Formats: sequence, structure tokens, C-alpha cells
Amino acid sequence: MKVTVVGAGNVGATCANCIAEKDIVSEVVLLDIKEGIAEGKSLDMWQTAPINLYDTRIKGVTNDYSATADSEVVVITSGLPRKPGMSRDDLISTNAGIVKSVTENVIKYSPNAKIIIVSNPLDVMCYCAYLAAKVDSSRVFGMAGVLDTARYRAFLAEALNVSPKDIQALLLGGHGDTMVPLPRYTSVGGIPVTELIEEDKLHAIIERTKVGGGELVKLMGTSAWYAPGAAAAQMVEAIVRDQHRVFPVCALLNGEYGMKDIYLGVPVVLGKNGIEKIIEVKLDKEEQELLETSAKAVRSVMNVLDDMKMF
Repeated sequence: MKVTVVGAGNVGATCANCIAEKDIVSEVVLLDIKEGIAEGKSLDMWQTAPINLYDTRIKGVTNDYSATADSEVVVITSGLPRKPGMSRDDLISTNAGIVKSVTENVIKYSPNAKIIIVSNPLDVMCYCAYLAAKVDSSRVFGMAGVLDTARYRAFLAEALNVSPKDIQALLLGGHGDTMVPLPRYTSVGGIPVTELIEEDKLHAIIERTKVGGGELVKLMGTSAWYAPGAAAAQMVEAIVRDQHRVFPVCALLNGEYGMKDIYLGVPVVLGKNGIEKIIEVKLDKEEQELLETSAKAVRSVMNVLDDMKMF
């Protein structure tokens, strides 16, 4: 079985490395547009195989999509980060062009692949890839919620001094500061989190989670890569091993949560067919309003893409 990661930057390379170390596929193909980058990083990773004891072969290629043929899953991390002075619309137009072209090439060689989008702005890039792929939306979805809940759980584990393994959490909505955390659906070893932490502390953690990506950019001057790469690899594992894991994923809604034709973060069951099922949790009035506000923000970005008349 083969998995492809497109984009050999920090996130893509970390994702490829995490997949290889899980030893769940026979081959990982890492593809990049820049000559030698994917080949070099793949070679470096492969040289860890005797140390970390895995058999997955890692192959790096420069823009040769034929090497990705018959991939079970393709992770797309391609795109430019937002540079100073660049408007949001400029970023959308540049990255939509990249994601469209990558998706068309991927589907040409792997018509049955499940596609995981990591490129930003995430929600609208999922929509762009879906329009380009012309396949069922259960096979085109985005990685955001796995990362956002991981950040939330990591902060909670620190605050409560407990193992992050025992924290279960759920976030809905867009990937960004309009995400909707659901403390009611957060538990520690089965105990509701609200019984273990003061309300103001929990609120501070939720606010920190919303700007989790920005906090790292301020510290490092660039976007995060360890947690995003690991999060995408965890989704790949759920698909190739048909685990039926329940994860928050950026998915196309068709009436769920009272919304249609929009990519938004919701809990799903992830298995060999991609999204096996979208789970609708009961929301109270305030949570539903927050989700609708988040959807509004995402839709405004989707409208920018529609206005570009790329499809």
C-alpha cells in the first residue's frame, strides 16, 4: 500500500516521517516542486529506518506525479505561507491555484485516493480540492480538528497535571479564531472537565487554543510543523488501517447542523472509505450560534474563491 505526501516543507516532511515510523504502509512518496528537496529529505528519513526499526520505503520525487500512482491516501500540504503585506485574498488566490493543480494531478494517477488537505486557509482549500477532484466529498477532507483538539488537550493536561492520553475533547467550526470548543464534550478519564478545573482557567485555555497557531508563529517566526504533521499522519493511519476513529475533521456538510455546501470542522468516523459518517452532536442555543458565526467567516472566504471563477 502506498501513501503520498505532496509538499516536502516542514509539515509535509514531518507527516511523511510519522507515517513511515508507524510502519503501516509499504511505501511513502514525498513529492515537491523544488529540485532535490523531497529526494534529500526522503533519503535522510530512510536512513533512520535501521535505528527506528521500520520497513516502509520512502521515495522522494520532484514533480513526478506518475510516482504517486495508485496511492491509497494523499496528503496535500502545498501552498505558500502568508507573507507580510499579503492580503487574505492574495493568499487564497495563490494557494487555490496550487491546490487545484496538485489535486488534478493526484486524481489523474490515483482516481480512488482519499485526499487530506492541510494547506491554508484550510476550510476553503478543502472546498477548492473538492471542486478540482470531482469525487464524492467523503474522500476529500481537511486536517484541522485533530490538531486543534491536540493543542486543547495538551494545555489541559498541563493545567491539570494529568496524562494527555486520558483527555478526550471536541471542537467544531472553522480552523482559526472562530473555532467552537465544547467544554460539555470534554472529559478526563471519563470525568467531565468542568468538574476538575475552574471556569476562568478553562476559558483561558480555550482562548489560547483558538490562537494556538499564532502563538507558535510569534515564538518561531514561522508556522508549526511537528503537531500538524503528526495530526495528518494520525488521520492517514485511521484510513489505511480502517480504524473507524472518531475525529473532528473539516468535512463538506449536506444538511448536518442545519448547513449545506460548506466545509466545516465536525466529528466524523474515519475509515478505509474516508469519511464513513458525519456525527451530529446536540448543541445548545449558544453553541449553535457560535457554529453559525464560524460558518459565516468560512463562507466569506469561500465566496472569495467563487468570485475567482477558477471552476
